[in-house]
Amino acid sequence: MAQHTPPAPRICPACDGFATVAVALDGRDARGHLRTITAHCPDCHGTGTVPARRVREGAGA
Repeated sequence: MAQHTPPAPRICPACDGFATVAVALDGRDARGHLRTITAHCPDCHGTGTVPARRVREGAGA
């Protein structure tokens, strides 16, 4: 009997699936560590996929 494969999640069109990035700030701290902040995609809130609600509305296709 054939296996059923779930459909692939819809990738967010705003970030193309790269929902979270680390942004380097200028310079390093006193211990020599590179200072970074984390930024999330405002559309998918860091998940990389379009919510099911937007897919049904046609906004995520």
